[in-house]
Amino acid sequence: MGGVTSSMAAKFAFFPPNPSSYKLVKDELTGLLLLSPFPHRENVEVLKLPTRRGTEIVAIYIRHPMATSTLLYSHGNAADLGQMYELFIELSIHLRVNLMGYDYSGYGQSSGKPSEQNTYSDIEAAYKCLEESYGTKQEDIILYGQSVGSGPTLDLAARLPQLRAVVLHSPILSGLRVMYPVKRSYWFDIYKNIDKIPLVNCPVLIIHMKLLIAPMVSNSGNCAKRSMNHYGLKEEITVIWSSIPSTSGISRNLSLLLRSLLPKDTVPGEAQTNLSSLERVLIFLKFQGRAPIEERNQGRALIGLKN
Repeated sequence: MGGVTSSMAAKFAFFPPNPSSYKLVKDELTGLLLLSPFPHRENVEVLKLPTRRGTEIVAIYIRHPMATSTLLYSHGNAADLGQMYELFIELSIHLRVNLMGYDYSGYGQSSGKPSEQNTYSDIEAAYKCLEESYGTKQEDIILYGQSVGSGPTLDLAARLPQLRAVVLHSPILSGLRVMYPVKRSYWFDIYKNIDKIPLVNCPVLIIHMKLLIAPMVSNSGNCAKRSMNHYGLKEEITVIWSSIPSTSGISRNLSLLLRSLLPKDTVPGEAQTNLSSLERVLIFLKFQGRAPIEERNQGRALIGLKN
């Protein structure tokens, strides 16, 4: 029974676009890998990364000349790099960060098949590349996990005590909890995020919708609320709620949230402010650097996070 349920959870977790939204081509003159059909950018590198489980994943690294931090982005369950490419460019520009995005095994032009364990080795390969190829320090990295991407994000974050921050966008409690309202973790469940989030030792920002239609996130609609209730004394967790429903599935629609600039976004338990979702994300990211403690506290107060 457990194996069947686990297989069902995995089946509902992964929907790689078919066909892939992009192709990998090699420039004949430079030998550089390019992401077709997108034009070459001097600040964008396309990479193939080997993983410890024997697959090879595709990743992109976007440089920003003024960056002091790097965003490692794990996308949702029904997207690939081609669909995320332009958004990644915008995020790098507007947040002034370096950004690495990658495709899970079995997604896009990455080899292998998607699975929970493969996604863990995938994000490890991306993190290893940041450290070894770009000299990125752990304390300068912000992990960003969207939808099913919250699984590998939290798994890695629980093992890295010096991260700058973690952002969870429409996270799931666990794979099984997406389908059934279970109140405990079973051995055959996948992505047991609710058990891993207490192990994260850095500021955590949770972005979530109040009204949901996408199946992947509908049952996890209480994820942020339940996490706040269960770990209500954990001061490093704050939540941004948005009131806009999404008919196209928020696992593929981060831009809707970042561009909405809703005045009604509130942090549970805190007084309502006029700060938009985007402004709070910007403030959160800005103040997770090596700023003096009083400046960090100022930034935390602005988004409703207690010192």
